[in-house]
Amino acid sequence: MSERSRPRALVTGASRETGIGAAVATALAARGAAVAVHCRADTKAGEAVVQGLPGDGHFTVTGDLSDPQTVSRVVGEAVDGLGGLDILVNNSGIYLEHPIATTPYDQWQRMWRRHLDINLLAAANTAWCVVDHLLHRPEGPAGGRIIMIGSRGAYRGEPDVPAYGASKAALHALAQSLAVSLGPHRIAVAALAVGFTRTDLTTGLLDDPATARSVLAQHPIGRVADPAEIASAVAWFTSPEAEFATGAVLHLNGASYLH
Repeated sequence: MSERSRPRALVTGASRETGIGAAVATALAARGAAVAVHCRADTKAGEAVVQGLPGDGHFTVTGDLSDPQTVSRVVGEAVDGLGGLDILVNNSGIYLEHPIATTPYDQWQRMWRRHLDINLLAAANTAWCVVDHLLHRPEGPAGGRIIMIGSRGAYRGEPDVPAYGASKAALHALAQSLAVSLGPHRIAVAALAVGFTRTDLTTGLLDDPATARSVLAQHPIGRVADPAEIASAVAWFTSPEAEFATGAVLHLNGASYLH
């Protein structure tokens, strides 16, 4: 990690107040980090997350990360606003149904391209821009952390959203490839294979009795994850003592899928 006393972090996809990204931003800020909170377009939502973070020095960066040029701008704004970066948490992602048996071919193509653009290529491009900064920053290449928010769907399958499962599997592989190539630079990279988590996007499913029974039946402990639990694992990965965990894919799913 950087020799600076206060770490600096960029968290993508963090504008939903009850989402994983916002929980990660909160956990990092609680540990003393200055955080750039990324949102795709809803600046008001991003600002609400920033206002709720402990400490000061936090701000929002906005843009559609499916565009490579926007990625470069967003990372540049985070670097400028924070005076540098030490931590990247790639959390942006989408989950749009497109079962193969009922999805028209043109829509099938669009769904695959969109999932790959957001869930995989955006993360790869953001990682490249952050690594370029880490290797060439004025204070010298003093290491860093990159954490990819993946999914258990990469292993158990996503029959209604196959592009999601495939993109998350590739994201895990990307994290492990980067861990090997960046190890000599003391940049540690890891991924979380996250299970079903209660957020604003899933609350509706859990409010439906039939769906809730099906989801909870997958979990031996009888509940789904809270975003704060995912954020706690991310925060640990960013700590100095977690460097040797580089290359790890942590299965964080309440034993709903064992791999």
